[in-house]
Amino acid sequence: MQTNNLSWSTRAKLSLLAGGLAAMLLGLSGCASVDARTTAYVGVEHPAPTSPDEVMVLRSEPLRPHVRLGEVLIDASVDPAPPIAEVEQKLREESAKLGGDAVVVVYDHIQAVGAYANGPLWARDVKAIEGRKLKGIVIKYR
Repeated sequence: MQTNNLSWSTRAKLSLLAGGLAAMLLGLSGCASVDARTTAYVGVEHPAPTSPDEVMVLRSEPLRPHVRLGEVLIDASVDPAPPIAEVEQKLREESAKLGGDAVVVVYDHIQAVGAYANGPLWARDVKAIEGRKLKGIVIKYR
């Protein structure tokens, strides 16, 4: 029978170190996030869903006649921030669910979304948690 040169405690420490390193890498790679909520307006047409590839992301209201179908609210992380292409793709996907031809971004700001306290009771430090908020109006051309 062959004996292992490493002691049990050394093997346990190496296993914990490897597990901790793997968990840290997974945590760092998954920190950027983009969440969305979609609200359809009441009393307007509800067309069939469209293809996300056909939805345009606009920064101003088009002059072409259109009807407003609903809103898309996006919550995105700031540190680390997701690529803007990912945020725009999420806007397209959510707008397509409502049958939109385009989405007009009317609000795009980084703001405080929470806070956390750190330190002992007598010397507490409060840090703000920032997030990116976007609001888009989903439109359908007439």
